[in-house]
Amino acid sequence: MSTDTPENARLPLEDNGTSEQGRARPKKTSGRARLLLVPLFFAVLFAGGVVGLYFQPPGLQAVFRTFGLEPGGGTDTPIAVAIQQVTSREEVAVVSEGDVVALGRIIPKGDVVTVSPPFGSGDARIARLEVGVGDLVSDGDVLAIMDSRSQLEGAIATAHANLAVSEAALLQTRETIRASRSEAEASLARAMATEAAAAAELDRTTALLERGVTTRSVLDQAVARAQEAARDVERAEATLSRYAPGSGTTQADIALAEANVAAAKATLAQAERDLEKAFVRAPSAGTVLDIHVRAGERPGSEGILDLGDTTQMTVEAEVYQTLIGRVAVGDPATISADALRLPLSGEVTAIGLEIGRQSITSDDPAANTDARVVDVIIALDAEASAAAARFTNLQVVARIDAGRAE
Repeated sequence: MSTDTPENARLPLEDNGTSEQGRARPKKTSGRARLLLVPLFFAVLFAGGVVGLYFQPPGLQAVFRTFGLEPGGGTDTPIAVAIQQVTSREEVAVVSEGDVVALGRIIPKGDVVTVSPPFGSGDARIARLEVGVGDLVSDGDVLAIMDSRSQLEGAIATAHANLAVSEAALLQTRETIRASRSEAEASLARAMATEAAAAAELDRTTALLERGVTTRSVLDQAVARAQEAARDVERAEATLSRYAPGSGTTQADIALAEANVAAAKATLAQAERDLEKAFVRAPSAGTVLDIHVRAGERPGSEGILDLGDTTQMTVEAEVYQTLIGRVAVGDPATISADALRLPLSGEVTAIGLEIGRQSITSDDPAANTDARVVDVIIALDAEASAAAARFTNLQVVARIDAGRAE
């Protein structure tokens, strides 16, 4: 009995110890499981980040729009895009070793020219359009006529009339001077004849007085007449001198009349120049791309029409500032867009000297709209230029094979 009792007493103790150990083992297993959850958590977090950045699911886009967030907003470098993902909706990216992709737009050589009314046309409206969309024009061709034409033509007619009046006044002045000179010449001739007669009379009276035939008073009268005749000659000569070709008085009268004629001619010339304000002329040869006004309307800030030389089409691509160093003049480029049946080919002909803000953006809500870019001009070859002639301002993707020019 005594032997069984201790054994029976030990059994519960052993059972209790065994049960305590059994309960401790699950605790160790639970801690290990928690440790395994840590890498699993980070793996799921990483996978979610990759899915969110790469696929941009609608739910994530809605969250970004709700809180005003922007993918890549915390970095100055855009996220690289794989070459298989490059479409017309993608942002500026480097797609492979040596290649640079940028958004751009198709434009005529020298860009689109917005033709505005002539300077000084004021409140004039369009009276008549002389061209339509798609018409080819040459430098200086009339594109539109303003309704101020009749008023400006009236000013020209008035200027012509004023010029005629001034020319008539000049002719009258010259004829008056000529007639006055002739009259002065006649007066001088008469005065000289009178002087000669008075001198002869004085000589005869003097001779008679010496012979005692006449008196001293008769001689005094003859002397007075001779002196008066001499003074008349001097007066006539002075009058004639006023109409001499080199006279200041005559030249002043003619100069005044000639100045009036010159002023009238200047007014006429100004009126003829002002008439050009009624005509809108083409600043260069090109194709009419769009018309912004109709007859009877006053042109606004967008001008009258758009004009461009579509015989040579180019692409203005915006290359991200960190990638511009890889682009060089002469690099070949491929242009693609959904509206183009086939890709277009060309080469880089100019690289901008100023870094500016991106103006061509895709319709992707996650697109970076505040990138810093450099304008690169790509000239299309002849076949590509002909295909792109009707796609001015079409948004395209330009893939520049950087480094090939070297």
